[in-house]
Amino acid sequence: MPRKYLSKSTFITGLQCEKALYLKKFEPQLADEVGLAKQNIFDVGNQVGLLAQNLFPGGVDASPTDYTKLPEAIDYTQSLIENGENIIYEAGFEYDYVRCFVDILVKKGAQWHIYEVKSSTSVSETYINDASLQYFILKKCGLDIASVSIIHIDNKYVKNGELDIYKLFKITPVLDKIQNKIDLVPIELKNLHDVLTQDAVPKIDIGKRCSKPYECDFKSYCWKDVPSYSVLNISRLKAETKWGLYNSGYINIKDIPLETKMSSNQRIQVDCEINQTSLVNKKKIKEFIDNLTDDIFHLDFETFAYGVPVFDDVRPYQHIPFQYSLHHESNGEIKNHYEFLGSSNEDPREPFIKSLIENLQFDGDILVYNIGFERSKLEDLIKIFPNYKSDLQKIIDRMKDLMIPFKEKWYYVPEMQGSYSIKKVLPALVPDLTYEDLSINKGDLASLEFSNLHNKSTEEQKKIRNDLLEYCKMDTFAMFKILKVLREKI
Repeated sequence: MPRKYLSKSTFITGLQCEKALYLKKFEPQLADEVGLAKQNIFDVGNQVGLLAQNLFPGGVDASPTDYTKLPEAIDYTQSLIENGENIIYEAGFEYDYVRCFVDILVKKGAQWHIYEVKSSTSVSETYINDASLQYFILKKCGLDIASVSIIHIDNKYVKNGELDIYKLFKITPVLDKIQNKIDLVPIELKNLHDVLTQDAVPKIDIGKRCSKPYECDFKSYCWKDVPSYSVLNISRLKAETKWGLYNSGYINIKDIPLETKMSSNQRIQVDCEINQTSLVNKKKIKEFIDNLTDDIFHLDFETFAYGVPVFDDVRPYQHIPFQYSLHHESNGEIKNHYEFLGSSNEDPREPFIKSLIENLQFDGDILVYNIGFERSKLEDLIKIFPNYKSDLQKIIDRMKDLMIPFKEKWYYVPEMQGSYSIKKVLPALVPDLTYEDLSINKGDLASLEFSNLHNKSTEEQKKIRNDLLEYCKMDTFAMFKILKVLREKI
């Protein structure tokens, strides 16, 4: 069998799971589809990588035009080095069937400096492993390496005027950490190359490695025989406990040993599943409902975030409200619906504030689902737009949390499967109302669609904006219906 090449990404994959590495090389068609969220991570990474090159201007790009041109790109890098080039972007190197491309390679005097660019806000152990491979390969290729650094985003940076990349990025030296593990790199490489000479997929069962440090590309394939609802879905159960149960053969929740240690809420989840019973604390639910006014405004926000801020007074990855839905209920009946959806071409925050204040000027409780989220977003807006502080604080003071009866397990049915997310509570309480028919049916998808609107055609933008309005509207209508069920139960 011809030897397979390893790269930075496949090296990291192999360290996480040898089975995933083997499948990536020999059965790539079994990988999960690259969804919008994962594609967005790639896109943000590429954007940040290109932006970081401006920290070292005047370099030459040696990146391959496509994956079939890797040898040519590596040869081109060598010619640039021989011709005295001091700054190279995507510099390619190869040693013993390992290829790697350095994001930014800089020569100062007779020595070289490696810079690896990451779109995250900190330096992880995985990044150290990544940089260790680069250091090892470039040393084997004869380069005198003076330093290795990770360039990452500083989440304390606040944009004010023109983007300042020297404040947006932090450069963290990591050579000392690499030195502590550099002897392991050739050992790991030999092991991974040996894995790729096997005649069959390695027999490795699922485990914590399936999600750490990254969600595995082959999770659907490897988990195909695991029930959609099992011991692995017990809410907040310690990883050691749930995987201990799984590895001992206790996969079905109904088979869990009685002596298994768990919290009271976890025990409620397990007992209700085993006995197929519901839990309704009518006293607590009545207290919650009696504390509500006759006029209720069901409110839900949607937010988006950019790794590289585009608006002033925004930090990297800061959540920016761009949309809300508001259902006004009076004496148990919906009277009005209000909504707002900002423009993707301008900062939506101040128009969002003005619209929200205008539509919440009436008396009545403001009911949200997970009060911490909406409250924190309004508090962020107060800091940036202090002239609206009084009105926004009044909105915060009127807020109450519909999630509490479910979080506290005052109302629990087996269909919730241990979750108090509205996406689980709604179908459990109102089976005929579903998100499944919506083109946008999750908050993270709404965020990604809005943040990418500027890349769409006019017709696509029109459809996506309509889909966003329908999704957010469903959230607040769902709250109205859930509250109605709670009232019926008492």
